[in-house]
Amino acid sequence: IAIVIMLLGGVAIFLLPVAQYPPITPPTVQVTATYPGASAKTLIETVALPIEQQVNGVEKMLYMQSTCTSDGRYTLTVTFDVGTDLDFAQVLVQNRVAAAMSLLPTAVQQQGVVTKKKSTAILQIITLTSTNKAHDALFLSNYGTIELRDKLARLPGVGDVMVFGIGEYSMRVWLDPERMRQCSLMPRDIINAIQKQNVKVAAGQIGMPPAPAGQDFQITVNVEGALTEVDEFERIIVKAAPEGGGQITRIRDIGRVELGARTYGQFFKMDGSAAGGIAIYQLPQANALDTAKRVKSAMDQYARNFPAGLTYLIPFDTTIFVRESVNEVYSTLYEAGILVLLVIMVFLQNWRATLVPATTVPVTIVGAFAGMAVLGFSINLLTLFAIVLAIGIVVDDAIVVVEGAAKHIEHGKTPKQASIDAMGELFGPIIGITLVLMSVFLPPAFMPGITGQMYRQFALVIAVTAVISAINAITLKPTQCALWLRPYDPKHKKNFFFRAFNAVYEPSERFYTRMIRSMVRFSGLMVFMALILVGIAGWGLMKIPTGFIPTEDQGYMMISAQLPDGASLERTER
Repeated sequence: IAIVIMLLGGVAIFLLPVAQYPPITPPTVQVTATYPGASAKTLIETVALPIEQQVNGVEKMLYMQSTCTSDGRYTLTVTFDVGTDLDFAQVLVQNRVAAAMSLLPTAVQQQGVVTKKKSTAILQIITLTSTNKAHDALFLSNYGTIELRDKLARLPGVGDVMVFGIGEYSMRVWLDPERMRQCSLMPRDIINAIQKQNVKVAAGQIGMPPAPAGQDFQITVNVEGALTEVDEFERIIVKAAPEGGGQITRIRDIGRVELGARTYGQFFKMDGSAAGGIAIYQLPQANALDTAKRVKSAMDQYARNFPAGLTYLIPFDTTIFVRESVNEVYSTLYEAGILVLLVIMVFLQNWRATLVPATTVPVTIVGAFAGMAVLGFSINLLTLFAIVLAIGIVVDDAIVVVEGAAKHIEHGKTPKQASIDAMGELFGPIIGITLVLMSVFLPPAFMPGITGQMYRQFALVIAVTAVISAINAITLKPTQCALWLRPYDPKHKKNFFFRAFNAVYEPSERFYTRMIRSMVRFSGLMVFMALILVGIAGWGLMKIPTGFIPTEDQGYMMISAQLPDGASLERTER
């Protein structure tokens, strides 16, 4: 049984995701839409209102919040209960948004309304910089969008990839109001002309069946489709006047066309220089450390094909702190295990007897990872802290079994018979101890909300270790006692260290016994003193500041600045 438990736990260690904390943040679904040229007020009235009226009240929703910007961008974030299936939540929101599509302006429908899962925590931020002056912020952002975003999004463990910077390439048409007035044109006329003449055309085939007999070739007709060059857009005809001698008005006659960014509503800089940014979001159940390694390895591979002068950095990486935190807990785990074994050795003063509880630690701790895998937990600070605490708990059952078997051996029984008799006496107490531990640590697992989600894994991991320890104590420990313990030899002389320890410990034990007898004689006074201590503890509990998670220095600082309404982007950048 112990070997099976260790095998299952050993496999689970390599499969469990690694994170700093359990998934305590409520899952979110984001809806985004764009209305080119619309003000924030127009977005609220024509886009936000229809969508939010439909989405409001979706199943398991906690709340929703939306933003409308002055450059026509609308973002709605819907937050759900902790533990909600994010895929199911996305489908629910998407169905509600689809019901509102017919109420949205045509321009918004053409741009598209996107509904997707959104992680609230960024795993890494990658920056693209270049020493080549020709690589401006627009080039860097578009290189990240075209060459890197889709590749990074396909990596295992990556949930989403967002590119920061100026934005994507776009053909920008600048119109001269005076010339348009002279030509009796409106902006809608220009939009209609571009939409009609900038299309991909399916022209069919020549010689396609049914065809006359003797047709030897079937040729696909390729015609000029979507326009790609500035000159091609400038030659778009926006007005033709047959009555005026066939006069034709093109876009270049009433304005100009340039290749620029789709929007200039944001910027991204690295050390004061223009740069492109790529944010990596992790899937909810993915291994953060493995995902970060895959991203770093992939970027090293992609960097070989970068244009001359283009380089990348990862200045923001949350896994650095997670890795160090987990390693520190692992170190604490090893130290706790060694200290427990030393204490057992000092008190039992028999290396054979020490081996019995010593083997409990690896079996129980490794087996705990199998329980974590079954329960869907991750390796995080709380589950590792639970394992550290469990080290001191799981050896208790084994020590009780060893002491019981040793007592019967001292009475002249063989190790095998002593183990059998000891288990006859201790089976009930071991089950009782396990049930007591379960009754202590199981209730926190049923706490509601974010607090329950936070401490559920901590409590259940300790409960799992208690169960494994009990199974170990009633199966493996008696067998080890029968095989490893030897009859008591009163002539055996202990070494100097044990004799010195006993010389200090035995008087302390006698003093403790006398003190307990005195406390029993004055039981009323002792109860009064205990009540005073309880009162002091309660007073201290009320005075100590409360908090959800301890504040930790993770090596970075974020600053948020909000300027007055109407502030320009240039003012924000300064």
